[in-house]
Amino acid sequence: MHDVVQTPQELLRISVGDRVSMGAAAYAQEKIGRVLRHVSVPVLAVQVRLTRHRDPVEPIIAQANVDMNGRAVRVQVAASSTREAVDLLEARLRARLDHLARHHEAVRCARPDCGPATWQHGRAARTPLPYFPRPVEQREVVRHKSFALTGETCDEAAFDMELMDHDFHLFTEHGSGIDSVLYRADGEFLLAQLEPRSDTVTRGALPVTVSPLPAPTLTVDGAIERLELTGVPFVFFRDPNLRRGCVLYHRYDGHYGLITPTV
Repeated sequence: MHDVVQTPQELLRISVGDRVSMGAAAYAQEKIGRVLRHVSVPVLAVQVRLTRHRDPVEPIIAQANVDMNGRAVRVQVAASSTREAVDLLEARLRARLDHLARHHEAVRCARPDCGPATWQHGRAARTPLPYFPRPVEQREVVRHKSFALTGETCDEAAFDMELMDHDFHLFTEHGSGIDSVLYRADGEFLLAQLEPRSDTVTRGALPVTVSPLPAPTLTVDGAIERLELTGVPFVFFRDPNLRRGCVLYHRYDGHYGLITPTV
């Protein structure tokens, strides 16, 4: 008896939301399957989701989540039509997987005890997805993710942020041991920490500016209020009960997402 080995295309699962045609699913199967045929790292699972929301300009959101031998890769795009969204998703996923293949080992050896780093971040910032202007009184936290924060350098955090197609990355900074969030503003990488300790932050190939301001202590309701008052895409704060770093952010559907560390 021979073991049956599934190809990446066979592991591809497509889901479509309301008011998205099944023809779009077939198109995504063809286009994303074409990308997966050329990857060298084992693919364990692929999930593509196509949804439509009420944005009048770019109502279609396409998202791909790929398990590359245990490493998560996420890509999300917005477009005016399903075909355009799938085309953008294919191009972005191909670029992301190529980036992973070229730079994974170099980033993972960015710590001083691994020798000099060869990876340098030179990719342009992605265009933030538009989010639906839902009335404030209708907004609520509809997604709450909680996980153990990984101890990483800023180089590693930037790499993971890019692979997950996020605007920020919540982690425990390797040198200081402090809950931190890495993000990009005006083309520069910035690091915010619960308690700034710039002298102990592990420096690598990535130029990072450490904010001198500690994270504010806020409840979730207080973080929502600050998010709305400031107009920023996310708020990094210290939860008064957990005493850990958390992030509240705007979702594309106009609601909020919340990320908290497991204790």
